[in-house]
Amino acid sequence: MATDLTWGTRYLMTEPRHFTVCYHINPWMTPTVDGEAAAAQWKGLVATLERAGATIEVCPDEPGLPDMAFTMNAGFVAGGIAVPSRFRHPERQPEEPHWRQRFTALGLEVVELPAPPEVRFEAGDAFLVGDALMGGYGFRSDRAGLEALGDLLGHPVVAARLVDERFYHTDTCFCPLGEGRALVFPDAFDPDDLRRLLERLPETVLLREEEALTFVANSVVVGGTFFTASCPGRVRDALEGFGLEVEEVEMGEFHKSGGSVRCLTLPLDVPGRLP
Repeated sequence: MATDLTWGTRYLMTEPRHFTVCYHINPWMTPTVDGEAAAAQWKGLVATLERAGATIEVCPDEPGLPDMAFTMNAGFVAGGIAVPSRFRHPERQPEEPHWRQRFTALGLEVVELPAPPEVRFEAGDAFLVGDALMGGYGFRSDRAGLEALGDLLGHPVVAARLVDERFYHTDTCFCPLGEGRALVFPDAFDPDDLRRLLERLPETVLLREEEALTFVANSVVVGGTFFTASCPGRVRDALEGFGLEVEEVEMGEFHKSGGSVRCLTLPLDVPGRLP
C-alpha cells in the first residue's frame, strides 16, 4: 500500500549562494564546504523534485546568513498561514525578518507564535501527522513552543524530548510517511516520550544508529517516491514495502552543516486551518 501523505508537492527552497560553515551550533558542522559542489547538489535536488512533479518556489539567501539554505527551519506553514521560527542561536536570529518578508511575498498570512518572547520554536521540530502535531524539543525548540503552535492550529500535541545532540532537530530523526507511518530513530528521544509518539505510529520503521547517521530520516516524499541522500538496504526494503520508490540524491556538502534533503525544503501545501 502506498503512502497516504496529503502534502508534499509544493516547496520553498533557498538558493545557497552564501552557504558555508563559519560557526559551530551543531556537532556536524565542519568548515570544509565546497561552495561550487554545494550549489550543484542543490540545483540537482531542485531538478529531481521538479521531475517528480513538485513545484519549487525559489528565494535568494542573504549575505552573512549561511544557514538560510536550510529553508525547512524558516517557519511552520499550514493552511495558508506561516508561523515564523524563533531561532535558539544568535547566529540564526537575523534570518527571522527575511523569512517574514518571504512568507508575505508568497501570499501567506504571517501569524506569530502565541507565546512569550523567550519561548523558542524552530520549524523542523514539528509535523502534522493525522490530527496531531508531533514534534521534538530540547535543543532548538521549547516544549512550550510546540504547545503554543498546537494551540494556535487547534491540534493536540505529542511532544518528545530530544536527547542526542547529533539529532538536534526532529527532522533529523523523524520522517512522516503518512498517517500511522514514519521513520524514527528511537535513541534520539526520551524513552517515555517515545512510547507516546509510537502509539500513534503503528507502522513505524525504527532506525538503527548507523542508519540514522546517513540522514535517511531527513528526506521527503513526492508522490510515490522517497527522495533521500542515502538509504540503507533494510530501510529501502521497508519503504518499498509501503509502496514507495527510493531515489538517492547527492547531498554531501550539506551534511557538513548538519542538513540534507528535508532541511533544504519547506512544504507549502500542508493542509490545515486556524480553529
